[in-house]
Amino acid sequence: MKIITGNPGTGKHTIAKLISEKLDLKVIDINRITIDQGLFKKNNGILDVDVSRLKKIIDKKTSIDSILVGHLAPYVVSSKNVEISVILRKSPYKLQSIYKKRKYARKKSLENLGSEILGITYYDAVHQFGQKKTFQIDTSVRTISATAKKVESVFKGTRTNEDKIDWLQLVLKKGDMQKFFPY
Repeated sequence: MKIITGNPGTGKHTIAKLISEKLDLKVIDINRITIDQGLFKKNNGILDVDVSRLKKIIDKKTSIDSILVGHLAPYVVSSKNVEISVILRKSPYKLQSIYKKRKYARKKSLENLGSEILGITYYDAVHQFGQKKTFQIDTSVRTISATAKKVESVFKGTRTNEDKIDWLQLVLKKGDMQKFFPY
């Protein structure tokens, strides 16, 4: 199975749809499963997901000819089932405007922005799936088409280098730590 993960707003579902059509792969949407199975509770504008139950369901639905897409992938997928994982990343400055358009609560925005700046999803994917199976791609200035081509090349094994992404250094350089980490 192939995985596309990353923080909300990085383009996971858009890219997964394009890649699945081109490579004739089935898309398994973690968010859709979570909602359809009622595996969440609303808590102050944030959805708390029952990860243990979700993991059991995901294990039954995965197959070699599929792309699993969603930000929870590193927490609900067994590494033995993973062929390759791609983490889509986006500048926190670009994500901030996306979250504003989506009308995310301030707390939810800050949590997602902090996660992106610190590279938590990437770190967790490397920890879960291994360094050799995990690649990150910066979607900040790439078109959807260019991003899809990069992901496709990773999935096909023709691209082995990954983007070097360090949002923390960018935020520090701009003096914006308090903006993204106000507490």
